[in-house]
Amino acid sequence: MREEGEAKYELCACTMLWNQAAVLKEWVMYHSWLGVERWFIYDNNSDDGLQDVADELNSLNHNVTRHVWPWVKAQEAGFSHCALRAKYECNWVGFFDVDEFFYLPRQHRGSQTQLPGQNSLRALVSNYTDSPTIAEVRTMCHSFGPSGLTAPPKQGVTVGYTCRVQAPERHKSFVRPDLLDVTLLNIVHHFKLREGYRTTNVAESTAVINHYKYQVWDTFKAKFFRRVSTYVTNWQDDQNKGSKDRAPGLGTEAVEPPDWRLRFCEVWDTGLKDFVLDTFADVATGLLPWERSSSSASSAAR
Repeated sequence: MREEGEAKYELCACTMLWNQAAVLKEWVMYHSWLGVERWFIYDNNSDDGLQDVADELNSLNHNVTRHVWPWVKAQEAGFSHCALRAKYECNWVGFFDVDEFFYLPRQHRGSQTQLPGQNSLRALVSNYTDSPTIAEVRTMCHSFGPSGLTAPPKQGVTVGYTCRVQAPERHKSFVRPDLLDVTLLNIVHHFKLREGYRTTNVAESTAVINHYKYQVWDTFKAKFFRRVSTYVTNWQDDQNKGSKDRAPGLGTEAVEPPDWRLRFCEVWDTGLKDFVLDTFADVATGLLPWERSSSSASSAAR
């Protein structure tokens, strides 16, 4: 927690997870480069060494706190708790999942191509810090499929999954925790704001979220065993089969469809993959920061 009198972090992030230690390093290291300064990780009964990963990230100065949240189907309560904590430490806090990655697309100006710069996500939300009316910034999501793969990509999701559904789905938000309604009422990733404050939507040409929602089957099938939101039916229950939370075409059993690796592939989109390889890959080895050992990961991005 920030000491009394210390300036708040401009940009923080909060998530709730279960057995996602394998992908946490990529998610934290990537978004830290974009400007996230503080991490609240709500652990919903993981048993895959999450604390070890958090400790490694902290040894690399990523400012991660793991908070044990043992209650099942209580994501909204956890996020309210996180918003209350963040109120005293952060100007903005984002609520998004470890399979969701913000991408600020290349901007074409004449013959020049401008790449997103370091801390560009922080700069984006800080444009609204002094706004007298805006308390939430929303970004649209693109859902990616298995992209022809049958095993988890060794270099991480941002490089491995490159084919997605064409139309955007849903959105995720950054909020001003000091401007939320006193009830801290939220439905999954969206909070009720104080009276007089409103939301703004970021154009897709400025920022988008790559949601690696439909990964290789061995990874994806874990979604059948538990959904963390209070308002989302567990997939093995014979209820709300038409919900957008479910994967289209699947029933209530974790049985892999024969063509799973080819599903949810309407547009090949290598924008974030190209950016990650151009920006983060080690010149000598080609390794990305989340692939390296603790001793070498500190030389993260070029």
